[in-house]
Amino acid sequence: MPRFTLHDLTGIIDARAAAGGETSYTRKLLDKGPIHCAKKFGEEAVETVIAAAENDRDHLIAESADVLFHLLVLLKASNVTLADVEAALEKRTGMSGLEEKAARKRD
Repeated sequence: MPRFTLHDLTGIIDARAAAGGETSYTRKLLDKGPIHCAKKFGEEAVETVIAAAENDRDHLIAESADVLFHLLVLLKASNVTLADVEAALEKRTGMSGLEEKAARKRD
């Protein structure tokens, strides 16, 4: 059985973005713009941190799912694709994390 991926979720977000705002939470978020989407992502990120700090595995899993959803909605609202993010990650895999971090400081 194929696993559900971020690409699958991106496809669902794209389809729901094309729907009417009255029937789609995703469309309502996008209609409010990138700043609103960023705030919602931030809220979910904080909830994820709290779940981790409380060592609540089930809550961490649920909040992590929310974070990934809201990140992808934020990316869509900002005209950034998952492929754009994957390309940035791919560039980083050619060096160690410490080397990559040091290179960012020089930029």
